Amino acid sequence: MLKKSLFVAAALAMLAVSAQAGEIKVHTWPTKFVAQEIATIPVYMDVGYWVVVKDQNKLGITLKQVDTRNFSGCTEVKVETNFALTMTCSISKDTSIVDIGGKYSCDFGPGVSSVDLDPTGSEQKVKVCAYLNEADMKKSNPRENVRVANVKLFVVPRA
Repeated sequence: MLKKSLFVAAALAMLAVSAQAGEIKVHTWPTKFVAQEIATIPVYMDVGYWVVVKDQNKLGITLKQVDTRNFSGCTEVKVETNFALTMTCSISKDTSIVDIGGKYSCDFGPGVSSVDLDPTGSEQKVKVCAYLNEADMKKSNPRENVRVANVKLFVVPRA
């Protein structure tokens, strides 16, 4: 019996000595079995960039005649983002219905080629404008709400 007691005492002593970080130390266990913290594991995730242009289905730019061959129009978009960004635009003709011709361009107000936005936690209003200069109306029949171009918005993270 003495040999068994010595063996158990020696085994417990070895366990207590060999306990490393993250292991439960047998000699310090409370009198009731309760959970003991033995390690902390950090949890990571990739939080991607996101930007939302609100009410895209309600947006549109209507070009109004400035003079005989020049047209312009603007709309206001609501943008939310979680990163600092620079927004730019491009415009392309839509010739699926009619080809008006002319030179198309877009910006964020006269002479403003890009807009810098910060992650404010709320929506921000951005003015987007389209222009048609030197339009050739000879090829088109009079109609209303004819789609003549598409404006695309682009964003890039700002350092």
